[in-house]
Amino acid sequence: MSAKTILENMYSGRTVVFGHRGASAYAPMNTIPAFELAHKQGADGIELDVHRTKDGKIVILHDFSVEGTTNGTGDIADMTLAELKLLDAGSWFDVSFANTQIPTLEEVFLAVGRQLFINIEIKSREIESNGLESLVAQLIHSYGMKERVIVSSFNPYVLMRFRGIYADVPLGYLTAPAEYIPTPDRFAFEAHHPYQAILDEATLAQYKVQANFINTWTVNDPARAVELAKMGVNGLITDKPDEILRALGR
Repeated sequence: MSAKTILENMYSGRTVVFGHRGASAYAPMNTIPAFELAHKQGADGIELDVHRTKDGKIVILHDFSVEGTTNGTGDIADMTLAELKLLDAGSWFDVSFANTQIPTLEEVFLAVGRQLFINIEIKSREIESNGLESLVAQLIHSYGMKERVIVSSFNPYVLMRFRGIYADVPLGYLTAPAEYIPTPDRFAFEAHHPYQAILDEATLAQYKVQANFINTWTVNDPARAVELAKMGVNGLITDKPDEILRALGR
């Protein structure tokens, strides 16, 4: 099945709602509780961020270092999975989430991979690869998730490398006004993921020329969600899946 057909089946003519790092308005971002809550609230999918550990494992965390959402310090790339698993990734949000662990991508697939579509954002600060694309591709294949994922990144070189490894997985190109890497020649992708505030009908039409599907982030205002859906946006990435789903009448 082609990447385009996979997305056509995923959306099926509706506006898909992805929980941004899970239902992150109500639970610590990028954790199993946040992902499970997004499912409970009725989200169609989740968006999450992946990094490579020192020992070649894939973990879910937004930042390149652990300080922002754990009780630890240091860069993920300099830490092993065992070291990362010792950290508390929940107390920063609320004491009721104390001792919540940083999950692996494998754990997310096992927990919600059959209930939710998963937008996997590959985090990268470099043009060169650290091998994360291959690790993600291997795990998608091992768990039979090809028809349930979108692989996205702000780095077009990451997406080009991923396409060379696993050609039929849908790709989403993330863009933001302050975070842009010039795109290389022959760069193709199925979905464009722009920041929601820059979208109007004219801008959306331009993006539709580049990609068949538009998923926009981060949409937490119900009125804006309705406006974007009427405009023809295919997917809304939100911290509040429950509120956005209500606004869309679902």
